[in-house]
Amino acid sequence: MVGRTKRYTALGSSFAAGPGILPLVDPIAGRSGRNYPHVVAEALGLDLTDLTVSGATTATILDTPHRTPFGRVYPPQLQGLRSDADLVTVTAGGNDLGYLGGMLFTAWDRTDPGGIFLQTADPDFAHAAPEPSDAAVRRAVSGLLEIVQRVRRRAPAARVVLVDYLAIIGAETRPAPGVPFETAEIELFGRIQTALEAVFATAAELAGVELVRASGISRAHALGSAEPWVNPFVSNPARTIASFHPNAAGMAAVAAELARAIG
Repeated sequence: MVGRTKRYTALGSSFAAGPGILPLVDPIAGRSGRNYPHVVAEALGLDLTDLTVSGATTATILDTPHRTPFGRVYPPQLQGLRSDADLVTVTAGGNDLGYLGGMLFTAWDRTDPGGIFLQTADPDFAHAAPEPSDAAVRRAVSGLLEIVQRVRRRAPAARVVLVDYLAIIGAETRPAPGVPFETAEIELFGRIQTALEAVFATAAELAGVELVRASGISRAHALGSAEPWVNPFVSNPARTIASFHPNAAGMAAVAAELARAIG
């Protein structure tokens, strides 16, 4: 139809969903009404289908139901992709590498070892972050490539854009209140962050799609900086999912970069 509103579908995990940023349109998914998909859709007048879910992996976007610790089950995100989508963004892979779950586990293990949060946490994420192996990186790249291929088959006219993760670890990130890590742990998280950036760069190049480098625009806004774009550790169990995730300023910055890239 000539002149119809362009349709935008957002796929991804928590760095797209925006846990902790009010208003939450789906608290169990940790999906904010001010995440970058919503902000971009509002700015550019797009018809948004937001399928993002905190904790998602490339597998739960592709074909594995996403079972949350609260008992709710989300179908694979690609099932919600319309065949007439004009734009699809993808932010995923961090959970494939154990990134955010490992950070949250380490923070709680230091502040309340054996406490109620660790006792009730999702067992898939309740463990220390592993060193980013070459095999794990290849699997994450393969997952993103498969997502792009499946999007192209399901919505052949869609413009596909990968959006990577805001930097959490930066030059000024050190052990401090809100950063309950030892120096060696911060260095490990930095290596995972670097590996995740490489996952997106490799996948975008191999798939021939655009990449919005949220990591690149946020290096001066990591934990410990004067104006961080990610939250520190939140020790309230009811709100701890927001720990180390984009704050409102960070999400707005990603939205602005995406809008600039596609506008």
